[in-house]
Amino acid sequence: MHTKTASKRPGTEATAAIAAGAAQLPAVFLLWWLVGLPSDPYGRDYGGALALLCVFLFAPVYVPLLGLLHALAHTLPGAALADLAFGRLRRPSGARHLLGAVSVGAVWAVVTAVLWDWPFVTTAPVLMALGVLPVLAMAYARRTVPGTWGIWWRAGAASVALSVLAFSGGALATATGLVRGYEPPELSATRVAGVWRGDDGAELRLLPGGRAELTRMPAEPEPFADADPVVCDGTGTWSLDRADEDGRPDVVVVRLDEGRGTGSGCGNEAAWTIGGTGRAPELFMFVGGPVVGELRILTQAEA
Repeated sequence: MHTKTASKRPGTEATAAIAAGAAQLPAVFLLWWLVGLPSDPYGRDYGGALALLCVFLFAPVYVPLLGLLHALAHTLPGAALADLAFGRLRRPSGARHLLGAVSVGAVWAVVTAVLWDWPFVTTAPVLMALGVLPVLAMAYARRTVPGTWGIWWRAGAASVALSVLAFSGGALATATGLVRGYEPPELSATRVAGVWRGDDGAELRLLPGGRAELTRMPAEPEPFADADPVVCDGTGTWSLDRADEDGRPDVVVVRLDEGRGTGSGCGNEAAWTIGGTGRAPELFMFVGGPVVGELRILTQAEA
């Protein structure tokens, strides 16, 4: 009986690591969305909600696969390295595996910092923490040796509980101000005036007195027009509209009264929202709407 149980443990522990790694991912996605939502400088609330809905709708399809990848890249290598390095010590195997998972998480934090310039100070604790629950699940499976179905239904229940906890904690942190929302800079008309540049040679000159000069500037196409981007050149006027009680931020409204372009939307006014920071302000606009539109950003050139 003991031999049979022991022979089942390696596969059972690996399954537990995969299931636990998958179980925590929906809560991680939800917490990441809740924390990042109020700090989004471009106000893509609806697009973020739509993406989150897709994340949970298709979770049963891809989350187990992500759990497998997490176990292969994080939990199982950490356990193997810990057994190799500390196997002779009289320590509980769970403590060794936890140390191994934390170490592998730190290594992956270094990799992300080098390859993608992610901040190590914030990335390392997150990646280390992602190895804790799978290690605890492996220790539980080692003691009880549940079947595959028992492991996965427990993982499903834990995933629901973690998601509820993440939503409650994220909402509470946002409501109490622990997670501070983004606040755009309040710029005067004198500060807004100047040269703003974007991608593909786009340039907007906001002259004192309300005149504007546009070069290869994006604009909203006419309704039911073709999907090709609208690029406008010419002259016009601009004005600074302040935020209102409905939460609409400060915007710079540009009206083209004399110009040409590649589409039929050059005659429409364009509302560029003020973003960025006081030291590095930005003007941005979603061409095509905030949900599926393309984000265009202008940065102010140095005087």
